[in-house]
Amino acid sequence: MHWLQRLLLAIISLPTRLLVTTKVIPANLFEELGIDKAKPIIYLLHTHSATDLVALQKATRQSGLSDPLQEVKLAGAVIPACLYLEQPQGLVSRQVRSTDVHQQFVRILELQQTHPELDVQILPVSVFWGRAPEKSNPGWSDLLADRASPSWLRKLFIVLFLGRDNFVSFSRAVSSQRVVQETGGPSSVAHKLIRVARTHFHRKIQSMTGPTSIDKHQLRNAVLGSKAVKQAIIEEQHSKKLSPQQARDRAASYLKEIAADYREGIIRFGDRLLTRVWNKIYNGIEVSHAARVRELAQKGHEIIYVPCHRSHMDYLLLTYVIYHEGLATPHIAAGINLNFWPVGGIFRRGGAFFLRRSFAGNKLYTSVFREYLELLFERGYPVKYYPEGGRSRTGRLLPPKTGMLAMTLQAMLKGVKRPVSIVPVYLGYENVMELGSYLNELKGKKKKKESFLQVFSAIKKLKNYGHGFLSFGEPISLNQYLDRQVPKWREDMQEVQDKKPSWLTPTVNHLANQVMCRINQAASVSGMSLVSLSLLASKNHTASESELTTNLDHLLQLLREAPYSELCVIPKISGAEMLNNTLALNKLQVQQDSFGRIISLDERAAVTQTYYRNNILHLFALPGLLASCIAGKGAEKKQVLATVARLYPLLSKELFIYMSAEQAEEHTEVLIATMKNLGLIRQQGRKMMATEHTGSGFGTLAILNRTVQPTLQRYAMVLTVLEREKALSRSELEKQSRQLAEHLCTITGIDAPEFYDKNLFSAFIQSLKDNKLVDASTEGALQYSEQSADLQALIMYRISPDVAQKLTHL
Repeated sequence: MHWLQRLLLAIISLPTRLLVTTKVIPANLFEELGIDKAKPIIYLLHTHSATDLVALQKATRQSGLSDPLQEVKLAGAVIPACLYLEQPQGLVSRQVRSTDVHQQFVRILELQQTHPELDVQILPVSVFWGRAPEKSNPGWSDLLADRASPSWLRKLFIVLFLGRDNFVSFSRAVSSQRVVQETGGPSSVAHKLIRVARTHFHRKIQSMTGPTSIDKHQLRNAVLGSKAVKQAIIEEQHSKKLSPQQARDRAASYLKEIAADYREGIIRFGDRLLTRVWNKIYNGIEVSHAARVRELAQKGHEIIYVPCHRSHMDYLLLTYVIYHEGLATPHIAAGINLNFWPVGGIFRRGGAFFLRRSFAGNKLYTSVFREYLELLFERGYPVKYYPEGGRSRTGRLLPPKTGMLAMTLQAMLKGVKRPVSIVPVYLGYENVMELGSYLNELKGKKKKKESFLQVFSAIKKLKNYGHGFLSFGEPISLNQYLDRQVPKWREDMQEVQDKKPSWLTPTVNHLANQVMCRINQAASVSGMSLVSLSLLASKNHTASESELTTNLDHLLQLLREAPYSELCVIPKISGAEMLNNTLALNKLQVQQDSFGRIISLDERAAVTQTYYRNNILHLFALPGLLASCIAGKGAEKKQVLATVARLYPLLSKELFIYMSAEQAEEHTEVLIATMKNLGLIRQQGRKMMATEHTGSGFGTLAILNRTVQPTLQRYAMVLTVLEREKALSRSELEKQSRQLAEHLCTITGIDAPEFYDKNLFSAFIQSLKDNKLVDASTEGALQYSEQSADLQALIMYRISPDVAQKLTHL
């Protein structure tokens, strides 16, 4: 670096360092990007800027990378550690000036040719000051802080206003060994490298900031001027006897009620506020598998986030994580119940758009909403919506609502030009702030309407909430998905304007199930969820510390050695560490006697902790079913596999398990081998048996068995009611089954509202129909059949004897 440049950099460096707070993306860049510290690194930036260089130096120090101010020696030659595509604009002229990047690339490639052992890592780096998207009609402040190769004066304002929102994003390095293999001489390859780099930086901006924003006037014209909305306005005018202007004004009022008013300033303020909140209430936010989403964004995909919905915190946490992972903040579908003062306005400026709980009977509202959503997709805005439609009160995934997914597919059929990817997201918490109100609602108490006082009261009570968990699941490319499900779907693209394709509804239903399965596929196991699962399956909800620790170690080992999926996130700690971390949340009762500590759940805690257990219940469905086969008198392997084959379709439907029947059988084989290795089961002749009563694994096998018992007992209740009545309407079967569950809860002392959750009974009865395990009369009633009897006998043999006895003698 020239001495004059060094002097200028030294002068700028001190005030810049005081003004700038740098965030590095990705946080685990060595693991994600595969950077090798032992090989030389040359950084490639878009613009030659002293302040960008200072920010890069801060980022490299944070990350342990080589200093960008130090020159790189390659086979005796000296190459600058930083190269740039463009010089900054002049103070008056906005003309872009070139740099010597082409000559430097040629030098590197020539050195590589003469010294094949070299391998230079050319590392693209994007430096962002703020994350505001470009505006279609920029104001004076936007021109002053223009970030496209800005002059030194513009850069001064950028650093002053946006220095605390500086992001340095590293991309995957380009190997000089691979580049030199390209056809053509060093000069032509260098030109190609520069073209690719320009495209890369452009896409990086798009993925970080999102597309050009649209102002209110353009939005109104685009939505209200669409063919579908115009037709809906005419129909509204005639059906409601309105004037043309009144009908148009009504459509405009719907759009105003729906549309987001995204302001990057709110996001920056929210980032600083939420950072303080998270640091106060959480011990950490653990994020997994974000790299795959960044890759999609970099490739120009339209990204639709579909998370599970546990808490109102979801709105904030997911957007916060997306922002910090270097992705454009999404527009968020929020229930109209959240549009109250002043929260509604804040959410709207943070990217929320509001939808009513029901569109039924309002064609104009439906048309405006659909056209608005299609505009977001067409313009390339990332979107987030909750397929469950509301927050889960039990900790399980709810049956998905398909309206938004249907609109998404219909938008694709109208011709969204970029590839569309749905990204499932698993959210989990060690402490959910609404849990008390959830339990009240499950017991029949009316849901409270959201208000500012309610939110303020909840914020005041925030305290130690343990860890938050966010895991991105395997994306679903809608183009590829439709190619598999409906090979001729493109033929309907022109007709969708007039009618809905016949394949749309079944395809949407299948897609919705796939989304929920992929959410569960990426589950994160927390200490609270695993401790709750173990204690709830312990007698009297009580265990000694040593017993509980042993159970946790066994369960963790089972998950590690026979993983539910590659995306499932298992903590890398021991059972003792997990228990101590969970006890620190002060949710469990701890007593001390002369033999050690005793961990227990009181009556109310036993109810609340079912929520956390249910977050991971699907991970233990097959191990629990396997344990139920073996726990009593044991079973041969072929009997276990036959039971899994019979019951897995029912379990997978209820718990949204992603495996096919063949994969479930293979997984069962792995589970059997693993449980033998862990000492949970043993081989005795042709039978697999529980380990000896004195073995440490005996208690863990009992835990697994008791974990699946409520599900199997619920199945037995439905079949018992159907056996007694012989034929019932679906609604009556659901009603009587729930009444029987409440009866059993009363006489057995079970206090678990989810035990008689109507959604669970409804899902099971639907599974019986889908799998032809019940007959249907001509009047539509469900009838007890030979298949029903066989299934009932199988399940009755697997449930606990006391419950089986009560059901038999009803």
